[in-house]
Amino acid sequence: MARYWVIGGIYADTNFDRISGGGKEERIGPFSTYDDAKAAWQKRAWETVDQANARYRIEEEGGEICFWVVGGPYCDTTFSEPAPGGGEQWSGPFDSYEDAKTEWSRLSWSNVDDAMCRYRIEKLAKGEHPKSH
Repeated sequence: MARYWVIGGIYADTNFDRISGGGKEERIGPFSTYDDAKAAWQKRAWETVDQANARYRIEEEGGEICFWVVGGPYCDTTFSEPAPGGGEQWSGPFDSYEDAKTEWSRLSWSNVDDAMCRYRIEKLAKGEHPKSH
């Protein structure tokens, strides 16, 4: 059975490669469903929305993995409901976190002036279709 974690924290800078103060990334979970992990991710995203160096992602435990960049425009800054006319956009899969981070950066910067737009990186088992969650 799959288990999902929300992982992240407040990073030293927007490279998002080391936690501020040298600590470890926060791990929230495990959750037995993707939807439960997503709800926890949304809660942390909302709690840290004013922190430019805050970043959280969802990871699935076990097996060979790949990375997806997920997000787009939302109805409001709780980032819980995608804006009308679409749903969350899924870009990927990417074999490495670095490749996904490059796409996340590209998408985030292309929407930097839209406060209702947010992207995250998710780590899922290879072969698992993300929209089945």
